[in-house]
Amino acid sequence: MDDSDYYRAIFSLYEFNDENPVLIRDRRRDRLRAKKNGIELFSAARELLVEILTFCLMPNHLHLLLRQLKNNGITAFMRKFGAGYPAYFNKRYDRVGHLFQGRFRAVSIDSTEQLKNTFVYINVNPTDLIEAGWKEKGIREPEKAIKFLENYKWSSYPDYAGNKNFPSLTNRGFILETLGGKENCKDLVEEWIRNKGEASALKEGVLE
Repeated sequence: MDDSDYYRAIFSLYEFNDENPVLIRDRRRDRLRAKKNGIELFSAARELLVEILTFCLMPNHLHLLLRQLKNNGITAFMRKFGAGYPAYFNKRYDRVGHLFQGRFRAVSIDSTEQLKNTFVYINVNPTDLIEAGWKEKGIREPEKAIKFLENYKWSSYPDYAGNKNFPSLTNRGFILETLGGKENCKDLVEEWIRNKGEASALKEGVLE
């Protein structure tokens, strides 16, 4: 609904990635105390369930690319997030009931090619916000879309593109190593966007 909801989602993705029980109220209180005393808490105490490789928050859904660290870690992580974030949302907006439709949908990544395609798909998703129907029609202004994605705050792509955003939320080493480094990751996204730009131009008769 607003920036506060997005920030809370980012906070929840970070905090609920912990095998230990998490009570957000106590976390926030202790973080304030730690900041006041100039110390850093939780860096060693957290038992990560997953590595968050890539994420993207949209107005009505989210995408996550995760690598499991614990047995059933993805399921445990999504269960915690799927209970904790709706509890915040319902309280804030004085509503009841489910926030997410059904169980989360998970797809196993079985090849480097599939990993590459998933990485690109998640990171180009916000293009919907500036060019509705781009998946079918193509992208009319690819350079504008590339700039928009590099600065879309609620995504991991700015961190991959070299614009510090939420660097502590993601573990980017695996993606960078597997897909050939930061520049290659950027090239994959930009090439995909520009190809969609050519598709749009062909449909509109600009290119032959």
